[in-house]
Formats: sequence, structure tokens, C-alpha cells
Amino acid sequence: MNGIATRVRTHYRVMGPTLVVNLGGQKRVLSSAPQGGGFTLASYILNHQVDADSTATVTPSQCFPDPARFLRRMAAQLGIRAHTVGLMTAVPMTQLVTARAVCDGLWMECFATVGVTNAVRAGEWPPQHAHCDGSGKPGTINLILITNGSLSLGAMVGVVQVATEAKTGVLRDHRVRSCHRGKAATGTGTDAVVIACRLSRAGIPCQYSGTHTILGALVGRVVTHCIVRGLAKAKAWRESHS
Repeated sequence: MNGIATRVRTHYRVMGPTLVVNLGGQKRVLSSAPQGGGFTLASYILNHQVDADSTATVTPSQCFPDPARFLRRMAAQLGIRAHTVGLMTAVPMTQLVTARAVCDGLWMECFATVGVTNAVRAGEWPPQHAHCDGSGKPGTINLILITNGSLSLGAMVGVVQVATEAKTGVLRDHRVRSCHRGKAATGTGTDAVVIACRLSRAGIPCQYSGTHTILGALVGRVVTHCIVRGLAKAKAWRESHS
């Protein structure tokens, strides 16, 4: 297995507050995104930065009555007419991190924006007013994963699982604490994940993606790399704005 590269080959651009990832035609996409979430076909993925003051204390759906519509309008303003999956974050795009890992022709790439001031531990009961402080600091982890494999639906779900395990492992290693109870955090209250792969029979077939597979190992490596670098950038951002 080759090492981790910080450059990706998937075409993307940052247009002001918005990351635009061009998938190079229709791909199969599974995500928890507010726009195009679930299982769909898409040609673009957006990660749009919204006002930190609004997202620091509530979820995107509370800030925006119709976040999907907002993101569709954003895509149209950018001149994108093809089907798009869209995410929201309060993390500036200057903190975007990327990674690429390859093995035997199979590759996995990751785009991530990382903020943890909204950190929580899975299972914590959501407070009436879900916030940690009123400082407007960005706090969410958005992961976009892209591969040249042609994954089964089960493997796509498996990528989400492995990516989540990798994310939580890094948060544990870096002693990130829940802002509500002070326990070890497993993520943030507004995390989202996207996995995009080739159409059936158009890429390297992958039936499984668990941690005993090459695909799973690639997922774990790129996500770990991005979360580590993203935490460092988030720390630098907090220190420069304190």
C-alpha cells in the first residue's frame, strides 16, 4: 500500500465560502447531507460555509427552514445545473484538508472540514438549547469520500461505518471532550459524511469495505490523516480568534 498523499486528483475548486467537488459525471452517492441525502446519483458535491454565529448554537435545519432549497439555490448561483449533494459547515474553507491513498489501482480520496467546539458523545441527551458557548466558533466535521471502486450498497454503508470509527479514534487519541458532559467525544452534533463511487461495472468491484479489507484500510487512513490535520487547523483558528 502506498503512503498518504495530501493532493487529490478529483477536480475541485473553492469559490469563496464554498467547496465544489466535480465528480466528473454521474456517480453513486450515499450521504447524510441535507441536500441530496440518502442514496442518489450526483455529479457534484458542495460544502458551503454558513455564518458561524448561526450554526454554533443550532443545527442547520434550525438556522435554515429549508436547507436543501438553500443549497440548491447556492448550486444554481454557481452555475451548476447537474444533480448536487450539498453540505453545510461553519468551518472556513481555508481549513479544508484533503488526502489520497492508493493500493493495487484502488484509490480513496477524502475532503474534510473539521471543527469540534460542538463536540458530543453519542448517546448524550440533546439539551434544550444545543450549544457549547456563544462565541460563534465553528464546530462540525464534514467528510467527503470518493473512490474509483464500484461499491455494493452494503460496502457504501460500510465506508460510512469505517469513516466514523476512524474519526472517533482520532478524537479519542487527541482527548477531545464533549462540550456538554466533559466525557470523551465521539463526534459533533452536526457531523455529515458522503461516499461517492463509480457506477455499477464502471470501476473496481468492491463487495465489502470493513476494516479487514483494502478498501476499509484506505478509508481509515485518509480519514485519520484528514481529521488529524483538521484538528491542528481548528486549534490554530481558535488561537488566532481568541
